[in-house]
Amino acid sequence: MPVFKNESNNTWYVMARYVNWKGERKQKCKRGFTTKREAQEWERMFQLQTAADLDMSFEAFMELYTRDMKNRLKENTWLTKEHIIRTKILPYFAKLKISEITTKEVVAWQNEMLAYRDERKKPYSQTYFKTLHNQLSAIFNHAVRYYGLRSNPAAKVGNMGSEEHKEMLFWTTEEYKRFADEMMDKPVSFYAFEMLYWCGIREGELLALTPADFDFENETVRINKSYQRLHGEDVITAPKTKKSIRTIKMPTFLVEEMQEYLKMLYGLKKKDRIFTVTKHYLHHEMDRGAKAAGVKRIRIHDLRHSHISLLIDMGFSAVAIADRVGHESIDITYNYAHLFPSKQAEMASKLNMERSI
Repeated sequence: MPVFKNESNNTWYVMARYVNWKGERKQKCKRGFTTKREAQEWERMFQLQTAADLDMSFEAFMELYTRDMKNRLKENTWLTKEHIIRTKILPYFAKLKISEITTKEVVAWQNEMLAYRDERKKPYSQTYFKTLHNQLSAIFNHAVRYYGLRSNPAAKVGNMGSEEHKEMLFWTTEEYKRFADEMMDKPVSFYAFEMLYWCGIREGELLALTPADFDFENETVRINKSYQRLHGEDVITAPKTKKSIRTIKMPTFLVEEMQEYLKMLYGLKKKDRIFTVTKHYLHHEMDRGAKAAGVKRIRIHDLRHSHISLLIDMGFSAVAIADRVGHESIDITYNYAHLFPSKQAEMASKLNMERSI
């Protein structure tokens, strides 16, 4: 029995032997158990994990899921998933054997989530319900795909909630110019919003920009990274998607403005971030500028919508716009279809001509 008592502090520890994925014999020591039973239970689950035996608990499987998935995802994406798993999924499923979880348990969990109310008596949003279920289903899909689980009980039950599309707000050029005038008292704010509106970049892409990203001779800016604040530290990550890596042609007036701005930053190095403000700062400035300009308050991300709607109004195609903003053209077509001029009348006219020939 590989469970032993540490007489010096009256705790228990495990010496577990196993064969790793390379076929090498290994030994793992786990200390600090208060009872022999706890130590034996840990040893039993560890052996099930190393054998990928689905008689293990859901909690034990989550260690495998974490090991498999954590390094494949961007850190902020994993932190969001981990929070949902830790606070909304594990409290219900932790001690259940993953191979014995049925649609009955999933329905009971869904009902518990649906019954939740916060201190203001408000439930979770429909979008959040959908997110919770998708995460649970993703865990079971992983067990099916890689560990031989027969089926996904969450998929059988079906989703709860639905995706809520927030109203897409945007400023006209006239509204933006009124807002920008109010930003001129703070250069960092003015130039940040100029980049957001006239290039349609994301907030994280803006905050990751360095002097090295600008090619003023060719009037371009390179987007190849994104800024996040994680664990109290500044973190530069890859952009949202592969499509997000792009080179944007800047209007000449913006090239001149950014040259002026960089000259204001004393001692700036090529790889230094040029906008060292926080996302909270930008949101506060949106509040201040919108109020002072007398325009409707929109979100930071709505400046991206504003840029796209402006390009549509100018007559550019979904493909051309998608390349500029780092989207798939199908997304532009789907999300902004109502802004593209209708071709129905022209289509009908040409069909009439074809019929009369």
